[in-house]
Amino acid sequence: MIGARGPGVFDLAEGDTVFGMNDRFRDGAQAEYCVARAAEVARKPVTVDHVQAAVTPISALTAWQGLIDRAQVAAGQRVLVHGASGGVGIFAVQLAQQRGAHVIGTCSAADADFVRQLGAGQVIDYGTQRFEEVASQMDVVFDTVGGETLDRSWQVLRPGGRLVTIAASAEKSPDPRVRSAFFIVEASRTQLEDIARLIDRGSLRVVVGAVFPLAEAHRAYAHKPERGKTVLTIAS
Repeated sequence: MIGARGPGVFDLAEGDTVFGMNDRFRDGAQAEYCVARAAEVARKPVTVDHVQAAVTPISALTAWQGLIDRAQVAAGQRVLVHGASGGVGIFAVQLAQQRGAHVIGTCSAADADFVRQLGAGQVIDYGTQRFEEVASQMDVVFDTVGGETLDRSWQVLRPGGRLVTIAASAEKSPDPRVRSAFFIVEASRTQLEDIARLIDRGSLRVVVGAVFPLAEAHRAYAHKPERGKTVLTIAS
């Protein structure tokens, strides 16, 4: 909720409920209040609560910018999503499926049905199958894992196919292909507004991995949810 606004902000008001992605390096995030630019937030989707809204911006924006802005996913294309049950993968599967792509997701056997429910037409259990033995001629690979998974992904692309990755190790890779494929998400009010509309229409499912109070932030960082992202809550 907006507690105060700066000069020149006219399209948002004090008391508005918003969600967004502020610059955590510049203005902080794990606090009762933080500073955010107006361009970094949008009105919260009305059909979800604050906890669900909190897990959405960074993950959904990452999936949006990787698949739509960079990879330009289109109907009829084949898309492979690595880490399909993770915080970003959950949104990547849904967004690619909604744009008419055939989605293949990699995940654990325990999450296979869940990933199918998100919209994946095919699921690969990374514990028992090597994805390159199943997937081929992919138009897009969306990588959230990195390491050897990223290295092995080039071989499943069709000629002219596109790979995007958010794996931090890729930023300083000696391979120019990998550095070019890497990107860091940026805040975008326009995209947040589009995402909010999809959520309110029931077209985009939000998944909360775990919830911790702010006082237990150290536990939240140590906890690795099987699905979705972790949320810190502040008592009102």
